[in-house]
Amino acid sequence: MRVLGAYLRRHWKLLLLLAGCLGICSAVFSLYDLPLESVGYAFALCLALGLVLFAVGYVQFLRRHRELERLLVQVREKVLPLPPPGGLLEEDYQALCQALASERAALALEDRNRLQDMTDYYTLWAHQIKTPIAAMHLLLQEEPRPELEGELLKIEQYVEMVLGYLRLGSASTDYVFRDCGLDALLRQSVRKYARLFILKKISLDFQETGKTVLTDEKWLCFVIEQLLSNAVKYTPEGGRVRIYGDGDTLVIADSGIGIRPEDLPRVFEKGFTGFNGREDKKSTGIGLYLCRQVLDRLGHDISIASRPGQGTLVRLDLSRDRKKVE
Repeated sequence: MRVLGAYLRRHWKLLLLLAGCLGICSAVFSLYDLPLESVGYAFALCLALGLVLFAVGYVQFLRRHRELERLLVQVREKVLPLPPPGGLLEEDYQALCQALASERAALALEDRNRLQDMTDYYTLWAHQIKTPIAAMHLLLQEEPRPELEGELLKIEQYVEMVLGYLRLGSASTDYVFRDCGLDALLRQSVRKYARLFILKKISLDFQETGKTVLTDEKWLCFVIEQLLSNAVKYTPEGGRVRIYGDGDTLVIADSGIGIRPEDLPRVFEKGFTGFNGREDKKSTGIGLYLCRQVLDRLGHDISIASRPGQGTLVRLDLSRDRKKVE
């Protein structure tokens, strides 16, 4: 019915002209008192011919409509396999569409090449910078400097953030789903940030969950480390961080500066830093965005509750339907 209605709207002027002609003919025939039988016969023949022409036109319109619908799936092609034009204007429109498609394909290829070049460069940079980081670790083992160790840990985290960002944008993935002990992942992440906890005199209350999670170990560690980094970064000296389980949910809570209510709905947006980020002048607005992106791919969920001056509570819903992985 939708296609029929579109066809009628397309030819409404012609239909109106035919109706007007029939009205004029009827008026003329009535004025000259022509036999009704002959007039009716002529009208019937005209109506039959009109219905045949209408049906033929509608079938052609429907066929062309279906051809264009099939073309929707090929809209990214450089040259669109358009149906034969039905006239000079359609030929002009098709030439314009082909030119636009070619131009769009050329721009898309240029953007892909530029993005690939940038990705290759930063991937190489992220891997090369690990060498001086490892050398600095060796030097600090010979002459321990707790403050420098803390700053070096931050550099490592930013490098991992860059690599995570690049991997998320890649067409290939390296996700390996298996049952993982959640407490082992948490202890690994806590040990990594132990130096920062000590330097800022932040106490840690870690309650083992005893949970086994179906997930990708490396990527879930990436998320947990990002959240621990935020907790340490925005918790003042002498503060407290708690890690505990609540059913299928992992909770990471801190007693830090908190997040303003107007900023909470946007904390997972790419590049959003909020009031705290503007005050700190060092926030990138990428950490929580990456966490949300990773968790979406793992089939988990994340939510944040916070109040200014009262700390932040992050909940990771690690429940998932195993059938999604299989």
